[in-house]
Amino acid sequence: MPHFRFRAVEPQTVQVLSKSLIDELESIMQSPRADFTFEYIYTTFFFEEEVSPAYPFVEVLWFDRGQEKQDKVAEIITRQVRDVIGEELNVAVIFTALKPEQYYDNGQHY
Repeated sequence: MPHFRFRAVEPQTVQVLSKSLIDELESIMQSPRADFTFEYIYTTFFFEEEVSPAYPFVEVLWFDRGQEKQDKVAEIITRQVRDVIGEELNVAVIFTALKPEQYYDNGQHY
């Protein structure tokens, strides 16, 4: 934990970000490197019955760390996605706060 899900980006982008984001976020999120996970989700977006291009969408599942850290993490993700893709574009970052007592590893909650 934390877990990052990426949509509307190439898998190679997620591969690059899986190191650079940990490098920058490890100390801010106070999570060991081994606890970060990255998931590429193939997605097709539609608008008015047509396949539609979409801008990058990053979902962060984590244990809440407060608004200040959340804002900082969103800024870092946005900057890094833009840097890897190589253009100024909209990037959606959405946080889902998980409760430690509802998150289980090997049958034991945090």
